[in-house]
Order: sequence, then structure tokens, then C-alpha cells
Amino acid sequence: MALQGSRLDGRRLRSERTKQLIIEAYLALAQEKSPKVPTAAAIAQRAGYSVRSVFERFPDIHALQVAAVDYAMVQVAAVAPTHDGRGERHARIRSQVESRAHGCERWLPLWRSLITNHGDSPDLQKRIVLSRERVIGRLALMYAPELSTLDDRERRQLLIVLEALTDVESWARMREFFGLSFDDACTTWRQAIDRLLPRTPAAQ
Repeated sequence: MALQGSRLDGRRLRSERTKQLIIEAYLALAQEKSPKVPTAAAIAQRAGYSVRSVFERFPDIHALQVAAVDYAMVQVAAVAPTHDGRGERHARIRSQVESRAHGCERWLPLWRSLITNHGDSPDLQKRIVLSRERVIGRLALMYAPELSTLDDRERRQLLIVLEALTDVESWARMREFFGLSFDDACTTWRQAIDRLLPRTPAAQ
């Protein structure tokens, strides 16, 4: 029984590893600056498996796309700043901006693919909303001292502006259209956020 259980565990681990490699292959193809959803054949070739292996683990490409977006969101959350609004103002701004910038730099092609191809999919639409809500949540946490000086309406309005300012396409516009370097684009965001935020209240 123990040997049989060990074999089942081994097969399960191999299957999960194959699933992970297929997701990574999808992401690698999605990062190649084409908004088109990769084909099953292209995904299988990149992962080193057969098309059959892809569909043994995902019922269709849409399910794979959802799994890939979920994986990317976990990766973004993993590199989010670990400290909150208790730090010094400029250190918080720098930390939040650099984390957001690296996320935009890495995931821009995938985000564009998601926006282009979500269609009528409730699953993908939900993830677009969730992604934006997470950005707003992070902004609210990082700039809690400054936001605490505003009433609820003003606070919500400022969070909407900050989310729009630090949107993925805002980053892309600075980098692609205006030709800013990574560091210059970060500086632009930091300066804009610093100007938009109310004065930091004195420590109690």
C-alpha cells in the first residue's frame, strides 16, 4: 500500500509540474509583445509536451489563460512592498513606485493580452477588476497617513486618481511613447504622487 501511495504521489507531482511548465510556457509566449492568445500547439512546443498533454490538464485555452493570469497575480503580490504606512513618506513612495514599476515592466504584454482577449469571459473580467482593486488596496495601505486627513469622498477620489496614474498603460506610455528610461519614469511617478498626496500628519 505504501509503495502504491508513493507511486500515486509521484504521478501527482509530475502532473502538477507539467501543469506548471505549461502555464510558464503560456506566459513566456504572452510576453512576446503580441496581444493574441497563444495557440495550443505553440504552448505545447514551448513547454516541451504534446498538445494532448496541454488539454489533459486544461479543458480549453481559456482555462489555461485564467490559470496563467492567477499565477501572474500571485507573482505580483509576492514582490509587493512588505512595509505599510508606518514608514517615512518618501521611502514609502519610492517603495510603492519601484514595486509597481517592476510589475508593469514585467507584465505589460500579458495585461494587454488580457484586456484584448477577455471578451465576454466573466472569469477574466473578474480578474481585471480584482487586479485594479488590489492596486487600490496597496495604495490605501501605503499612503494611509496622508489619506487619513481626507473625508471619505476625497479619499476615494484621490485613490482613483492614484490608480489611474500608476496604471499599466500609464507606465507603458512613459516608456514607449515618451521614451523615458526606467529610472526617469519612476522619478516622474514619485514626484507626481508626492504632489498629489496631502501633507503627512505629524506623528502622534
